[in-house]
Amino acid sequence: MNAAATMAPASRLARESRFADPDAAFRLLAQAHRDLDERASAALNTRLVLILANQIGDEQVLREAVALAREAS
Repeated sequence: MNAAATMAPASRLARESRFADPDAAFRLLAQAHRDLDERASAALNTRLVLILANQIGDEQVLREAVALAREAS
């Protein structure tokens, strides 16, 4: 049995902040892009999205996140 099979999947996308310090989390993400050109920044975002999607590990929650992100654009 793999690790994903032993973890209980999240049932719904969390829409409230789950960070103790949301501003620090935002700064961390913003600082990760410091000194990157547009191409490197986009590549960082792609890798980060794939890493975090794998961390979520639940296709329905991922679908909710994609829908929410598209709604905001």
